[in-house]
Parts: sequence; C-alpha cells; structure tokens
Amino acid sequence: MAKTGFFDSDPTAIAKAKELKREMKKLLSNIEEEDGLSVQTIDQLQEALSAFRQATTMRKMAKSSSLEMLETAVSCPDEFRCPLSNELMRDPVVLASGQTYDKLFIQRWLSSGNRTCPKTEQVLPHTALTPNVLIRDMISKWCKTVGLETKNLHESKKAVTRSDREVFNSLLCKLSSSSNVQDQRSAAKELRLLTKKGTEFRALFGESSEGITRLVSPLLLNQDEDLEEDVVTTLLNISIHDDSNKKLVCENPNVIPLLIDALTRGTVATRSNAAAAIFTLSALDSNKALIGKSGVLKPLIDLLEEGNPLAIKDAAAAIFTLCIAHENRSRAVKDGAVRVLGKKISEGLYVDELLALLAMLVTHWKAVEELGELGGVSWLLEITRESECKRNKENAIVILHTICFSDRTKWKEIREEESGHGTITRLAREGTSRAQRKANGILDRLRKAMNLTHTA
Repeated sequence: MAKTGFFDSDPTAIAKAKELKREMKKLLSNIEEEDGLSVQTIDQLQEALSAFRQATTMRKMAKSSSLEMLETAVSCPDEFRCPLSNELMRDPVVLASGQTYDKLFIQRWLSSGNRTCPKTEQVLPHTALTPNVLIRDMISKWCKTVGLETKNLHESKKAVTRSDREVFNSLLCKLSSSSNVQDQRSAAKELRLLTKKGTEFRALFGESSEGITRLVSPLLLNQDEDLEEDVVTTLLNISIHDDSNKKLVCENPNVIPLLIDALTRGTVATRSNAAAAIFTLSALDSNKALIGKSGVLKPLIDLLEEGNPLAIKDAAAAIFTLCIAHENRSRAVKDGAVRVLGKKISEGLYVDELLALLAMLVTHWKAVEELGELGGVSWLLEITRESECKRNKENAIVILHTICFSDRTKWKEIREEESGHGTITRLAREGTSRAQRKANGILDRLRKAMNLTHTA
C-alpha cells in the first residue's frame, strides 16, 4: 500500500515549496549586495517567509492527519479500539478490572476522580495500569499488514499521573506507618510489582530520598523474611531506572547497610537480589568507591563461596563491577576473593564468569602470590590447553602472563607445558589478538631466560 503521508508525494506542493526556497535565497542575496536595505525588499522577504511557513504548516497537518485518515478508511478490529475513545489504541493498558484501554484516555478518566471501570462499572481496588504487551504487539502486526505506519504509534511518554502518585503515597504510608506486618507485606509486594512493570513508579522514587527512606524503614525494626525480600527487590527495580536513581539510592544512609545485612542472612532470593542491586548501583562510577568502603565485598565473596546457583552469578557480577575501581581490588584480595575464585575455577565451576574476575584481580601483587600458593599455574595451563572457549583461553593466558613476569619460580612449569604440548605457541598463533600478545610475551620471556642460562 502507498505511504499514508500523501502530502509528501504531491508534486504541486513540492514544487511550490522549492520555488519559495529559491525566492528567499534570491532575496537574501539581494540584501547582501544592496548598500541600503529597501522597504520593498523587506516586504518581499516577509511575504515569502509567510508563504513558506503556511506551506510547511499544511505539510505537517497533512502528515499528522494521515494516520487518522487511514484508520477511517480501513476497518479496525473492535478489540484494538479503546472502549472510551472508540479509536485505535496507541498504548494499551490493563485496568484492575481486567479491561484494556488506551492509556491516555483511561488516565483522563481516573484523573477526573472516577474509581470504577468504565466498561464493567466495577469498583477498582487500585488504579495502577499494566501495559498490555500482547494487544500492543497484535496492533503493531495489524498495522504492518494494512500498511499503516506505526512509527509514532507507541511514542506516548510514560508520565507520572495523579492516580500513580496517589497509589504510590498510599502504599508508602501503609508500609512505613502501619504496625501490622501483613499490611506491610502487602504494600511491599505491590511496590515490588509496580516498580518492575513500568517506569512511572521508579521515577516517583527518584523524586526525593524520602521515598527510599520510607521504603526501607520497616526493616530497621522488623526482620520479616518476606518483607525483606520484597523491599530489597524493589530497591533493585528502582536502581535500574537511571543514574539519578542510582545516586539517590546509594547515598541514602540506610540502603547499603540494609543490603549488606540482606547478603549475610536473607533468603537465597533476597541475597541474590541484594547482590544484583549492588551490581546495578555500582554501574555509576561515583558509587563504586562509596560501596567499596562499606565492607560489602566480604559478604559478596562469602555468597560466591557458598555457590548457590541462583546467587553466584549476581555476586560475581557485583564484585567485578566494583573492582573496576582499582582501590576495590585490594579490598577484594584482602577479603579472600583469590582463594574462593581459585577453588571454584579449579573445580570447573562457573569458569566463564570467575576467570574474567580473576584476570582483573591478578593485577594486585598479593593475588599473584596467592595463586602461586594455590597451585594456580597448573589449572590455568590446563584451561589454556583444553578449553574450547576463546575468551577463557584469553583470560587464562592473561593471568599466566602476569605470573610469568612476577614470579620466576613458575617458569619451569610453564616451560614444561610448552615443551610437552606447545600450548602457548598454539595460542600465540590461533588465539584472540589479546591472547596472542600475552602468549608471545611469555614465549619471549622464556627464550630470554634460556639464553641467559646458556650464556652463564
């Protein structure tokens, strides 16, 4: 089907616009050449500008109306129409009654003070709106089938509405003021779901630190496991939103101590989500130092050592992100990270994630020393020789390169591996570019050591 923006293809309109542009350029050229600016020239330029502005306005109007014109011409399925506007839905959302509406129109309905479903007249338990992804996808597919451009169909901004704010304040009030644990649990679970589904409630938490304080306040007095899991997960959801939220959450004096506590004694799900929250917050450079100083690395390393499949990757990701800041690497090494990583890797557990972290920590001299004591060279050489993953080979040779240049007592073991299997030569020829550089560096070092021995 032809494009709906018919004004774009109208030859008369296009020719008129081009002619007006040429006329204005000519007038501007005359102005530059004239010694004095005549009234006639000014009038002509104003007339040309006015005509061009009118043509441009008409063009925009035609483009914006093309969507509505095609909707009228093509029969739109009833299930794609909003019950309030009877128009094709741009942003379908589900009300608490289970009915789907276009977000713009149902928000107007709720903002007018209505607390019932327009279609069923059911009293609503809450006014939160959930995106109807299924209907949205179906509408997009239908639009493509009939040739309707959907470029601007889903561009409605998820602005915070009055009803959103009312729900938000009501839930926070119940969470922070109620003495009933069941009420607190209910409010925390609802906030967890709302901050997961959309950006509106994450944005509301980002407006001030007070919302964060009210969210975590029940855990200062109550050690309920269910409540803790929902609050910690809500903190994770809020932190995902944007950098300003990350900064606000991290700088709240109650948050990091709460996450540390959750890492040490919460349920597995709580500990995993606490680690994920630390990982997300650490994405902001200014937060890395703040979190690193808090003592969070030790419980993250302990979580890593326990090895629960649900939590280990989140813990590793959090440690890795924190250790991008050099000052946190020494903290991680001091808190026993090398021993834990070495044990897991040597057992073949989560090698992909943990080897990358070890390659980062090995820049600290103490890490090299510990690896030597743990017999790390043997299993690093085994990974370099036998792993089918190029990235793991690369990280292993990076660590071996650091060991080779820091501890000459390991040269013999590396040389024997090279003599028996040609492992390092093969990597210097077939590895990633970084792996090739490190492998060649080791080979050069070994050759120089051999030459020195023969000379002596």
